[in-house]
Amino acid sequence: MLKIKSIEVYKIKLPLKEGKYSWSHGNSVSTFDSTVVKVNTQYPNIYGFGEVCTLGPAYLPAYPEGVREGIKKFGKLLIGSDPTEINKINDLMDSGLKGHNYTKSPIDIACWDILGKYTEQPLWKLLGGKYGNFVDLYRAISQEEPKTMLKKVKKYKKEGYSKFQLKVGGNPDDDIDRIKLIRSALSKKDVLVADANTGWLMHDALRVIKDTEYLDVYYEQPCITYEECLSIRKKTTNPFILDESIQSINDFLRAYNDRAMDIINIKISKLGGITKSRVLRDLCIELGISMTIEDSWGGDIATSAISHLSHSTPEKFRFSSTDFNSYNTLSYSKNSPKRKEGKFSASNNPGLGLTVDLKKLGRPLFKII
Repeated sequence: MLKIKSIEVYKIKLPLKEGKYSWSHGNSVSTFDSTVVKVNTQYPNIYGFGEVCTLGPAYLPAYPEGVREGIKKFGKLLIGSDPTEINKINDLMDSGLKGHNYTKSPIDIACWDILGKYTEQPLWKLLGGKYGNFVDLYRAISQEEPKTMLKKVKKYKKEGYSKFQLKVGGNPDDDIDRIKLIRSALSKKDVLVADANTGWLMHDALRVIKDTEYLDVYYEQPCITYEECLSIRKKTTNPFILDESIQSINDFLRAYNDRAMDIINIKISKLGGITKSRVLRDLCIELGISMTIEDSWGGDIATSAISHLSHSTPEKFRFSSTDFNSYNTLSYSKNSPKRKEGKFSASNNPGLGLTVDLKKLGRPLFKII
């Protein structure tokens, strides 16, 4: 029987290649604050890694310092427990800290990494099997002046991307220009998502949608509340995506029963890790809802977790995924998923399938024993 011997918590900085990432409500980040967790067992060669990066404190009800403080609240409860009994690990975390799912996500991911290594299987196999040879990726286009965004779309299209998530949710007139300009530069096979990240009021959302819905465009999370989004959903026939409104399985069931969306975004940390994300993923498959499988942000570990959950999802239910490690200047591992022609694949190595460079992580902020 494996036992958790200790938990090490690291803080790493992930600077952006483009210098800055901007979205609605005037939010922007230049360097992301990411938390990496190493869960050690009594065997020195069996350990697991997890990561959570919250996209700053003003995006979701989650923030980087909260991750570290949350782990301090429940970390001691996990010492001595079997990390391969992952449902029990989740119960222990929930008993020590109610809610705050994002704080539990890196521990859950690390335990899956251990399970894969212990059984000598890649996570995609443990999560249901690998579908297809590659996973299609989207490229997020930071909110800027419309012509600047167009230049970036053309650049990433040359690199092989065919799916683009356009950050709108700003001034409605500018957003209309952004959508029209960029859709005109794409082919019929290319996918364009206008992602407002809760940035519009209902009248603004309606203005933008009514002026652009003749185009082939998906609309994502136009308003801040679920009720507002549902109201806008009922006024357009274009495909509709919910993201920030889906923070639990109960949220999803409510939205499904209301026919509030055609696609949802599964962010692993919002659900608390791979365990609960897999439950929601399988429920979506059963109910016929397509998914973007991703997270709020992250580096090599988070991208690896995304790749395994995505690649073990039947292709017709995979709307898209993302490779956050390609946005950052720092890589801290070997064998993490690498984009090629707008696609990536999950590793066939055991667990997450990557080798973390501990020197790049530096000294842990703290260790729980």
